[in-house]
Amino acid sequence: MEERARSCLLRSKDTLEQDIKASYLMDHMISDGVLTTDEEDRVLSKPTRREQAAALLEVLLRKDNRAYISFYNALVRESYGDLANLLHNDLPQLSPEGEKSFSNGVSSLVQLILSEGGVPQRPMVFVNRPALLNQVREKLYQLQKVVGWVTVFGMAGSGKSVLAAEAVRDHSLIKECFPDGVHWLSVGQCERAELLVRMQSLCFRLEQNQTVDSPPRPPNSIEEAKERLRFLMLRKFPRALLILDDVWDSSSLRAFDIQCRVLLTTRNRSLTDSVSGQKESVPVESGLDEEKALEILALYVNAQLHSLPEQAHCIVKECKGSPLVVSLIGALLREFPDRWGYYLRQLQRKQFQRIRKSSSYDYEALDQAMDASLQVLNDEHRELYKDLSVLEKDVKVPAKVLSVLWDLELEEVEDVLQEFVNKSLLFRDCNQRPYMYFLHDLQLDFLTEQNRSQLAELHGKVVRQYQQAYAKGPPTSADVEGLYWYRFLPHHMARAGLSKELYSLMFSLDWVKNKAQIMGSAHLINDYVEHGAILDQENSEVRLQFQEFLSLNGHQLEQRPFPDLVQLALSQPHCSEVYRQALLQAKERASRGQLYLDWVNKSDVESLSRLVLHPHQNSLYYSCFSRDGSKIASCGASKTLRVFKSNSGEKLQEIPAHDDEVLCCAFSPDDRHIATCSSDRKVKVWNVEKGTLLRVLEDEHEEQINHCQFTNTNRRVLLATCSNDTFMNAKLWNLNKRGSQNTMFGHLQPVNHCCFSPDDTYIATSSNDGSMKLFEVQSANEYKSFDISSLFSENDNNDDDKTGVIVKCSTWSSDGSRIFCAAKNTVFVTSEDMLLEIRTSRMSTVQYCHACPNSQLIALALSHYTVELWDFEANKKMAECSGHLSWIPCVQFSPNGSLLLSCSDDQTIRLWETERVHTSSAVALKRDFDVDFSQDGITVVAADSKNRLQVRSGLAGTPVFESEKQKSRIRCTCICRQASAVALGMEDGAVQVTHALFLDCHMRCASSEGGVWRWRTEECLILAGHKEPVRKFHLLGSSSSSPALLSWSFDGTAKVWDLSCGKKLQDLECHKGAVLSGDVSTDGSLFSTASADKTAKVWSCASWEMVFSLKGHKACVRSCRFSWDGKRLATGDDNGEIRLWSMQNGHLLKICSCERKDSMDSFHGGWVTDLHFSPDNKVLVSTGGYIKWWSVDRGEALQTFYTTGANLKRIHVSPDFRTFVTIDNIGILYVLKQVEGVQI
Repeated sequence: MEERARSCLLRSKDTLEQDIKASYLMDHMISDGVLTTDEEDRVLSKPTRREQAAALLEVLLRKDNRAYISFYNALVRESYGDLANLLHNDLPQLSPEGEKSFSNGVSSLVQLILSEGGVPQRPMVFVNRPALLNQVREKLYQLQKVVGWVTVFGMAGSGKSVLAAEAVRDHSLIKECFPDGVHWLSVGQCERAELLVRMQSLCFRLEQNQTVDSPPRPPNSIEEAKERLRFLMLRKFPRALLILDDVWDSSSLRAFDIQCRVLLTTRNRSLTDSVSGQKESVPVESGLDEEKALEILALYVNAQLHSLPEQAHCIVKECKGSPLVVSLIGALLREFPDRWGYYLRQLQRKQFQRIRKSSSYDYEALDQAMDASLQVLNDEHRELYKDLSVLEKDVKVPAKVLSVLWDLELEEVEDVLQEFVNKSLLFRDCNQRPYMYFLHDLQLDFLTEQNRSQLAELHGKVVRQYQQAYAKGPPTSADVEGLYWYRFLPHHMARAGLSKELYSLMFSLDWVKNKAQIMGSAHLINDYVEHGAILDQENSEVRLQFQEFLSLNGHQLEQRPFPDLVQLALSQPHCSEVYRQALLQAKERASRGQLYLDWVNKSDVESLSRLVLHPHQNSLYYSCFSRDGSKIASCGASKTLRVFKSNSGEKLQEIPAHDDEVLCCAFSPDDRHIATCSSDRKVKVWNVEKGTLLRVLEDEHEEQINHCQFTNTNRRVLLATCSNDTFMNAKLWNLNKRGSQNTMFGHLQPVNHCCFSPDDTYIATSSNDGSMKLFEVQSANEYKSFDISSLFSENDNNDDDKTGVIVKCSTWSSDGSRIFCAAKNTVFVTSEDMLLEIRTSRMSTVQYCHACPNSQLIALALSHYTVELWDFEANKKMAECSGHLSWIPCVQFSPNGSLLLSCSDDQTIRLWETERVHTSSAVALKRDFDVDFSQDGITVVAADSKNRLQVRSGLAGTPVFESEKQKSRIRCTCICRQASAVALGMEDGAVQVTHALFLDCHMRCASSEGGVWRWRTEECLILAGHKEPVRKFHLLGSSSSSPALLSWSFDGTAKVWDLSCGKKLQDLECHKGAVLSGDVSTDGSLFSTASADKTAKVWSCASWEMVFSLKGHKACVRSCRFSWDGKRLATGDDNGEIRLWSMQNGHLLKICSCERKDSMDSFHGGWVTDLHFSPDNKVLVSTGGYIKWWSVDRGEALQTFYTTGANLKRIHVSPDFRTFVTIDNIGILYVLKQVEGVQI
């Protein structure tokens, strides 16, 4: 150290020892590298503050010039300006070597200028924020030629001061813009007297280098100080920069309105409105990104980023990366490195006073820093700000909501909010219109803790104000105001303890309808889950009834136009409160002419699905549970990844993941990451919580990537992928490395699936080459190969199947002792000493299989739209899950085995309760059925899934007869009304007639195509002539002595037969394609045909000539029906479109169609298969994927009944058009009765 610098320290030793606090100064000196932590410990070991100061000076006197300058800068930074002035004149010059090491690249000139100007040194732990830094410097460069203001603003602890000091550590900036110096003044919250002292100090600093005999006297008033500063800045330092740190009010700022260049840090962005000159501003984000915040913690505790504990991530997350909080906690951890969990708990419990300063921040604890911001508000605004305690984290609120809460005009509210924003007490999202407002997590935590005893009262105020504002009814619009109330009103009621109000709201079908229409069902389900404990105190059964209704119908509520919720609710059990409210509303609306249908036999139907979701607007390819079972991820043709809660379906993330179809997704073992793979030949890894992209793995697979899966344990996390590549089609990736870690060679055709064994020792791959292989994970060497194709006999192979045996997928038993693989209609079970087969229907193929993690069940996803559960120990099918409307590419058990997930091309995901499905004994009916409507009631006959004849009676569909299992498959049934008998058509060509008492089968006679039977005498009349199967037939002129029969066929013809002799009377070449449907008008004068050639035709029964050719359909015309008066013909096609035609001139009258296609790419959920007019010809009923009723005059839908299954073949209608009977594709019988009060 230079002698004059040493002498200065010795002269000032007594003064320094008396005033300084060594612990504050040493933080800066350690940051500069001139003091070691050991030296700090020796100083702090002294018992008193003065002895510590003396020890620090002793250490200093043994060091070099760098230590002197660092000590001087620390005094300036810690506001010991008078003590720094004692050392100023003897500041030493640094050598080039010392300059380089001391200033970290900042030139000696800059370092000297900053030191003389009192600019604080970098903090001991510093992390660069280059984007913000560049913004500030760009604004400062604009002051090169003009005077003006640059404002750096942000909330408490956002790092404004550090950013301002760092911005001027730039040689070019100072040389070009501020060669006359940079002068730092900490203003803070101060009275006029304190402000004058600060201004006097600045004047003294600027006048020090003046060559005058005696220094001028200090100014006696703020006005005098302002004028002296104006003179000094204009005459002596015209190109200097004045930095005003932490300015709180405009009166303080006006004292520095002296026409100079000013950089200002503040929490109030509007301060410069009170001064003149050019103005620029830079907002400082309230938090650092995770990596920067973790870097600060790592520097404090002297550790590597990757070695930080999990609590470090949680701390950053909890405080949203606040630089102040991270720095405070980091400094505390430096002294107590084992207290990660302790300080995290203090943050989570909002114990801000426990997070106390350990260095030079202006406030003793974090809560004081937060409270300081509130003290600048007037009393009225402070009370309004208190109301914000009820907000939720990360929730943005429009001004209209606060207008309701505060009972103020919207304009008044916006003015108040503007003040809060200006003072950095609130944040505004300007990217939305209207503007949205929100609190930083720390601000909200502070408010919540400060007003903890009043929170219930504050939430109650929100509810009261809402009830007052919406006394006439809830909001009906989906604007941001309405969204807020629908989302958070139940929350406010629960937090206010208003349980009765919560019951009334949540157990209301009107609330369910309004919220579902605006927000969808997932938020509603989540409300019932979140507030279940409170609701159950009133009635747990009712809560479960509402929750189940939404869980099973939520996918319907995603449709637009929004379905009739009352009609959906009428499908609930009769004992349900949902049904009771729906029936009351239906009756009331029916009296006004609306149409509603009551499913009167639903009591015998048990729903096995727990939750039905509709996450994507396109086919689903894969879906999986998170490792803890709380989340589900799905992906598919929409190119997106979606993550949602498994208990409610509430969306957590929706990510546009790839440029092509996303084929698979997989959670990491800790559920923090999720991988996706795609047809675009890329694998991407995402942060689940933030939805941000972490890694892209590309350039190694040259074809589409079919599957990806993480290891099961955290011991060594790897990701496996497989693709359609010829050779390098299975790879292992370590996410910490740039490329793949290993490639598993062996398959010479595409690999469809890969999965790790439970202990991650092996990985199984399934391929198009007909084999399944096991590879050792550690070495990637092939361990074992199974030739699955050799396990099929020649009889198992379809001659038309040229692709060979494709192994679709594989799965492991929970203990790893067995591995299962699926090919064709079989699942093979392999272990060390045995091979078993699970064979499903020969008409279906296994698309996917998954073993239950805690039982001997395995789930199979089949191509005929069902999921089967098998006991692999007993090789026995235990259950069948029906409900999907298309192929099921994936099925998976939850981690604890209690739930089963299936996803389908019908765009839905279904969750099943494993135990309920496993124990269900439901028997499905087939869709080839007949119904007899009589005065005594309804009789339904149908075959069931066990190939037995079932007879159901009455509106309740009560089973009254069940035959023995038939040897040949029952293909059709028919009731003879006159003789009370039932005829069965068998697959082997036989016809069986059963007596009405259903006690025995009293006759059996052989039959063939085109046969007409006099079944009492067993006489058969063969009608030969059609070249392809007969589609259907219709009796003509049954009252005549010689009745005729009209038949139509897939060969495109219609033929008329004389039933007395079997002679062919007419042979009509109707269409170029198959005739799919036909009908005869009530008066017998016309008949119609509908064809696969997309046309329908009308024929005269007198001349047998074509009357009209009806063109316009864009798909196969599958159904047709005359109105009872013969004036109209309705036709329905495979696009779900229905057309009404005039039978007077053949012109098109109406097109009955929905606004847009549904999930099955149809206007009717599938093909329109059946049509019926009401007796008064005003209403038309149609079947397709569901049932619809239409106004014939307007062509508009009157009502829709959504069946559980789909693909309805026909509907039977009672003569009074008030009862409707059908069976869906999963075998559920529907007896629908029109709700009383409607006249059709």
